[in-house]
Amino acid sequence: MSFQSDLRASIRSIPDYPKPGIIFRDITTLLGDARAFRRAIDELVQPWAGTKIDKVAGIEARGFILGGAVAHQLSAGFVPIRKKGKLPHTTVSVAYSLEYGVDEMEMHSDAVHEGERVILIDDLIATGGTAAAAVQLLQQIGADVVAACFVIDLPDLGGAKKIEALGVPVRTLVGFDGP
Repeated sequence: MSFQSDLRASIRSIPDYPKPGIIFRDITTLLGDARAFRRAIDELVQPWAGTKIDKVAGIEARGFILGGAVAHQLSAGFVPIRKKGKLPHTTVSVAYSLEYGVDEMEMHSDAVHEGERVILIDDLIATGGTAAAAVQLLQQIGADVVAACFVIDLPDLGGAKKIEALGVPVRTLVGFDGP
């Protein structure tokens, strides 16, 4: 069996969650499978092994799990990107659109320094709104966003193209059709 079919088999699909017509792609089953988790992290790290990556930024919450493991493998620092009001020190923030309204995410203002090479990590890219906001937040404080990496791509929703339009290459490990 190929890596992609192995990976696909380790991801649980939950129909009609969080609302009817949506198929939720749950990576907790991948995280609980030591072999699949290790292989996914290795695949996320592989293009940057041996290159200088200063920081890995992870989007709350599953991006923390994946990003921490990737940062460890690359001997890079880790930067949490969180929902507004969760970080204790001086922050920078960006507002972004959700399906029904607007939200904000933030990071510590001193988490990344001008010119540092950063990889953005999250579990899934759908419409790309959250990831685009995270890229903008990182660039706003001078980061060189080298890539945005996701375990799962929902290509029908166009998020990867949105990130690439910002000049940031996208790496995904497996795609699922549909919403």
